[in-house]
Amino acid sequence: MDATEMPLPDDGTRSGGDAPAGGRRPRVMVLFGGRSGEHAISCATAGGVLRAIDRSRYDVVAVGITRTGQWVLADDDPQRWVIRDGRLPEVEDTATRVLLPQGTGEHDVQVIRDGRLDAPLGAVDVVFPLLHGPFGEDGTLQGLLELADLRYVGSGVLASAVGMDKHMMKLVLAGSGLTVGPFRVLPGGRPADDATLASWVEDLGLPLFVKPARAGSSLGISRVDDAADLPAAVAAAREHDPKVIVEAGLVGREIECGVLGGRGGVAPRASLPGEIVVTDARHSFYDFEAKYLDEAGVTLSCPADLDPDVVARVQDVAVRAFEAVGCEGLARVDVFVTPDGDVVVNEINTMPGFTPYSMYPRMWQVTGLDYADLVDELVGLALERPTGLR
Repeated sequence: MDATEMPLPDDGTRSGGDAPAGGRRPRVMVLFGGRSGEHAISCATAGGVLRAIDRSRYDVVAVGITRTGQWVLADDDPQRWVIRDGRLPEVEDTATRVLLPQGTGEHDVQVIRDGRLDAPLGAVDVVFPLLHGPFGEDGTLQGLLELADLRYVGSGVLASAVGMDKHMMKLVLAGSGLTVGPFRVLPGGRPADDATLASWVEDLGLPLFVKPARAGSSLGISRVDDAADLPAAVAAAREHDPKVIVEAGLVGREIECGVLGGRGGVAPRASLPGEIVVTDARHSFYDFEAKYLDEAGVTLSCPADLDPDVVARVQDVAVRAFEAVGCEGLARVDVFVTPDGDVVVNEINTMPGFTPYSMYPRMWQVTGLDYADLVDELVGLALERPTGLR
């Protein structure tokens, strides 16, 4: 069904308020798409959540954000948003526009259809913001939802911003006593002169990993084994972000661990860790194609084959990183386990992928929480959390 023809959800109530009135189901806005280079992955993540969410418990509204920033009423059919035969899904503009509440205590969302104000969409009890990258995962969207006084799944403004910026994230983690690898930063607007780059090669050694400071899904990342290739790698990263981070290559196993917030002030919980092993020689690391377009070229081991004491240390570091950044709801913490047994934090992802083959839901499934229950837990955590300062 075309989004312009989709009926508005109606369970007999259109009133606002902090909680569902009259025994109605909580209304969940699944929000996805966005302006970043991870638009398509956000759509695929939404497809997974739309498939898993319990429609008997929640009234679901799908809202997409186009690549140019329009908020539109979207098709809530999960099949519309899958990656199929290498085709990446995309939110297309429609004749609808979705408007958030304009003040505290007002939770009714409005829809403009063909330039005219339509019937109110109704009260939205929680937003599930499945956006990845800038203008969605970086605190900007979270700030908008805070201004609209809407509950939402995941971390707040500060934790989202810190988690998105790999430079600031490493500073916060290191300041909290966690181990991070050596790195250098090239701020936006500063030229990558030869002398600076040469000094970084001397200080950090080879190989180097050059990354946009505020992007995900391995977009714009290059592995540099020859110093002569470093300027091109910086240029490739700057296609996604003017701020670039250059990290020393670390020897170790790439391990990931999922973290879930606790209910009622209980401490966060860590999943069993998983491990990524790139098996196809065409990928020198876990790049975008390996993540989303060449599943056969990667082995995702869940749970990872680790000694129990290493599992415990990885889980401890993951929870400490979650708390250091001030995360809420969920996060995926990526670490390296070195041959000496050290656990080095690579990064924290405050809105990890939720595609059917993403590590975050896989890790929780082997820990005992399946996909549908994981989605339900995240919505429950968001509904429990108050709006405003906390």
